Amino acid sequence: MPSEWQIHNATRTSWTSLDALSNLRLNTNVPKPTVIPPKTALVRMKAAALNARDFMVLAHDPIYPGNHVNDLVPCADGAGEVEAIGEGSQWKVGDKVLVHPNAWIDEGLPGPIPFECPQKGADNEQGTLREYAVWEDSHLISAPSHLTFAEMAAMPACGATSVNALFHGPEPLKAGMTVLTQGTGGVSCFAIQLASAIGARVIATSSSDAKLELAKMMGATHLINYRTHANWEQEVLRLTNGKGVDLVVDVAGSGTIEQSLAAVKFGGQVSLVGFMSESKKTDLVLAIILGGKTVRGVANAGSKAMAEQAAQLAEKYKIHPVVATIFEWEDAKEAFAMLNAQSAVGKIVIKI
Repeated sequence: MPSEWQIHNATRTSWTSLDALSNLRLNTNVPKPTVIPPKTALVRMKAAALNARDFMVLAHDPIYPGNHVNDLVPCADGAGEVEAIGEGSQWKVGDKVLVHPNAWIDEGLPGPIPFECPQKGADNEQGTLREYAVWEDSHLISAPSHLTFAEMAAMPACGATSVNALFHGPEPLKAGMTVLTQGTGGVSCFAIQLASAIGARVIATSSSDAKLELAKMMGATHLINYRTHANWEQEVLRLTNGKGVDLVVDVAGSGTIEQSLAAVKFGGQVSLVGFMSESKKTDLVLAIILGGKTVRGVANAGSKAMAEQAAQLAEKYKIHPVVATIFEWEDAKEAFAMLNAQSAVGKIVIKI
């Protein structure tokens, strides 16, 4: 019988605690789907990738809201191969596909991105950490031909988020512009790769010189260790001759937003992607008004069109999403433990 990982218990813990792993179990007795409705496809899942919010859901931490159902299959990122199709499906058997991470489809570009519409693997929307899944046609995306299944799985959420953050604000990133990225998680890595591919200059920050060297290999031009440069925004201003960068992709949130605003140019933009740092009260009014700056929230990755754009750009520039580690199916809990440690460069992938 096929198997799937499930969030079987609803014990509430902090998303920073490994205690949440007790909520996860492997169910090895899951019937293979036999009914394939019209305009759907049965996909043999080959890989799933982890995002920080997957641990938040696993922990039932209210930082990521939702009434997560019992036996919820976690994870929003995944890739696989079409094994069978329903009547009228646009796919064919053998197609390699990415799973659109959001539970909603918005074909407008740009368009509204409602937080109350969750991603897969949360609330009552089953996720990708399973051997077989029936997906509606509109929730699948053609995979770039040069990628492995692990690389495919690593791309949908971070790719759509990066595209959203870089290209769908008031001033889209273009060649010759400068962008600041933070850390070496999935979004930051893909943003570095994508920005450098189109000819933008990238300033990358990290807590580790070793990780910064990897960022350089991805395409970053300038590197800043924020542990040795606590006032890293001053280093950014030095590197930009006092002007500041055109765009900041901020993944930390409360802990970095003040410095991000200081590092961005007059009239520039901060794409606020994450909230990985501890919450605190901050007065940003003067920095935003006097600097004519924009802080733009990038919620729930992006529309399907943005995920498709990410796949097309990866194909065009032959970008390989950064995969930190590939875990075997039975070692999924170890993968979540690595996610909890926040030590990975790129995406953590589970082979299905």
